[in-house]
Amino acid sequence: MKTRILAAALLASPVALAHPAFAADKPFGAPVPVSEDITFDPIIDARLRYEAVDQPTLDADAVTVRLRAGFEVKHAPSHLSFLVEAEGTLGIQNDYNAFPFAVPGSAQRRPGFSVVPDPESIDLNRLQVQYRTKAFALTVGRQRINLDDQRFVGSVGWRQNEQTFDAVRAEAAFGPVTLDGTYAIQQDSIFGSEAGPRRSMDGDFVFLGASAKVGPLTAKAFSYLLDYDEAFAFASSSQTYGGRIVGSVPLSKAVKLNMLASYARQSGFGSNPVAFEADYVAGELGLAAKGFTLTGGYEKLGAARTPGKSFQTPLATLHKFNGWADLFLTTPAAGLEDTYASLAKVFPKVKALPGLNATVVYHEFRSDRGSIKYGTEWDASLGFKVSNVGMLLKYADYNAKAFGADKSILWLQAEVAF
Repeated sequence: MKTRILAAALLASPVALAHPAFAADKPFGAPVPVSEDITFDPIIDARLRYEAVDQPTLDADAVTVRLRAGFEVKHAPSHLSFLVEAEGTLGIQNDYNAFPFAVPGSAQRRPGFSVVPDPESIDLNRLQVQYRTKAFALTVGRQRINLDDQRFVGSVGWRQNEQTFDAVRAEAAFGPVTLDGTYAIQQDSIFGSEAGPRRSMDGDFVFLGASAKVGPLTAKAFSYLLDYDEAFAFASSSQTYGGRIVGSVPLSKAVKLNMLASYARQSGFGSNPVAFEADYVAGELGLAAKGFTLTGGYEKLGAARTPGKSFQTPLATLHKFNGWADLFLTTPAAGLEDTYASLAKVFPKVKALPGLNATVVYHEFRSDRGSIKYGTEWDASLGFKVSNVGMLLKYADYNAKAFGADKSILWLQAEVAF
């Protein structure tokens, strides 16, 4: 109870995260001209979060604060920039298990509590050099990579410590055609500096994509080749080839139809000792009108004929998919079918709470093989701003049938970024 009162008090007071006043003419966080050709852009991102997990035999209460700080220097004539950013997470209330795996000697591995994967850590989050024009970009170094909807590659921005990559990435645009290629040698995980060998995983990772815009639709072909060096990650080595089509079609001046369709095929690759093949299928339709968006969708991460193997996306921003309670971060051996519907609303006329928005989502989970009813889940969120502070109330409630156990999570969050 004391933890809940503390979290509510902290999050109810945006003053705690408001930036100080500056006498300069430019607002805090805006790029500062150093010379006629050079600008200095400070980076500050602070997030305070309370997360409460309720399960039949375990629970957790976590109050964590995350701070990212750094800067970017740009030289306009050369199109070059240099960016460096550090990241630190502090646990104010530590009644949670930060690691869902063994970390010898770690005081943050607390099996008596539910998992909240936001360990205390200090990391170099990004360190990159970039060349960018309107038609081409080349980025070298530790960097954030979010591809499409982050289903296959993402920064896992929901967690306090984000996922980045030590990589070289090239992007090019030729009219309606866009090419995107990345070669990475290291995945810097969300578990941070205290996670032992799982802080980062070495390997050879190739992300390739080619897309073309045709009318209101964008079609893309992609491939993701993952070959891990560490033995504990060999099972995640895979090759995935597929395509997706997304777009919005106006049905009238006030109504538009949103569409998504995707298919991919995954098989063993590189250091993976097991040969397998599994399919991915996704489809979504949404109607948007007068600030409302009603969406229905289906996603399948298929089971392979090889026992124990199924379609996996280890580099994804997994929290975005298959329910916010995070029961399906690893696809079950029998595969996963997720049928879902959501209703979202933005409230632009509520001037007292800028950015006010609300979302409700329902999921029904089944296996791909065996028609097993895994369970159902309700998710809901409410967000708005107070001054420059983004506020979020979020809830997930998973009702287990034949997979896992009942689980509910409540989040209260305040964030400010410049």
